[in-house]
Amino acid sequence: MSPDADHQLVDVHAHFLTDEYVAAATGAGISRPDGMPGWPDWSLDTHVADMDRRDVGFALLSISSPGVHFGDDDAAADLARLVNDIASHHCRSHPQRLGFLASIPLPDVDAAVSEADRALGLSGALGVIVESNAHGQYLGDQALEPLWAAIEARDALVLIHPTSPPAADQTGLGRPRPMLEFMFDSTRSVADLVLSGVLTRHPGLRVIVPHSGAVLPALHDRISLFLDGFAAPGPTGDDWRDAMGRLWFDTAGTPFPRALRHLVEIVGERHILYGSDSCWTPSPLVDDHLVQMRTHTGPSGRSWVDVTAANARRLLRNEAERGLPPRL
Repeated sequence: MSPDADHQLVDVHAHFLTDEYVAAATGAGISRPDGMPGWPDWSLDTHVADMDRRDVGFALLSISSPGVHFGDDDAAADLARLVNDIASHHCRSHPQRLGFLASIPLPDVDAAVSEADRALGLSGALGVIVESNAHGQYLGDQALEPLWAAIEARDALVLIHPTSPPAADQTGLGRPRPMLEFMFDSTRSVADLVLSGVLTRHPGLRVIVPHSGAVLPALHDRISLFLDGFAAPGPTGDDWRDAMGRLWFDTAGTPFPRALRHLVEIVGERHILYGSDSCWTPSPLVDDHLVQMRTHTGPSGRSWVDVTAANARRLLRNEAERGLPPRL
């Protein structure tokens, strides 16, 4: 990282692929993942070169949707182990530039806990990535309690990544699911995580929500109204508002000109992080996103590059104290 590292971006939402992973997915019949035209290209050298020209000091690599579980528990566990080992190898080759978020083979909770525990001991591992649902299992499911406890005990990050909802063939109406379905499924999953009390039972969890909170900013007041106005047992509007203030949010997707502004009206700017969503977002769109990050400012008057860089250093302060990532 350069001497000007305080102003370099930290990309918490950057994806990688491996030949073995794509072969496993296509072998399971996934040639058009989530209704997209096909699989993008990715290489380590290109990714690092793009970081250099974009002045991204550090990036967290992860496997995007559809994750690693294609229907067979044993195969999913093997694939999770493989991609995590490859990610760790990439991080060892660029220890000052790359970390990774481990893939886990949900909905097999026992295997997911086991792989999270193993992978979080690998070089470069800073947390885990979870899909918004795993074959219909959402993140507030009681069965996931051992996983949340294990992640909290390791003080690891959690990135929630949207995926296709159950019955996506019907709800998606033939359109690419990242356009609409991802946003609603991410919102549904985060709401379930909060309303089921996961963050209350595990206050040490550090959870990153992508895409400027998806539809959460639009529904924030409505959810608060229901919790306050119907006097139902369970969480209150205050609980919901407190949880929103504790979550972290990345800027992947289309934060400008409206989405990020609406989110910041609710949560402020101190929990906003940069996310590129590369390699699934085409390179020209990532570049355009960065132009806007540099020209738009947050409530403090600083560019979003400076705001998110400072926020990432606060989020990752524990990792920095342990030497991961260096010099953040």
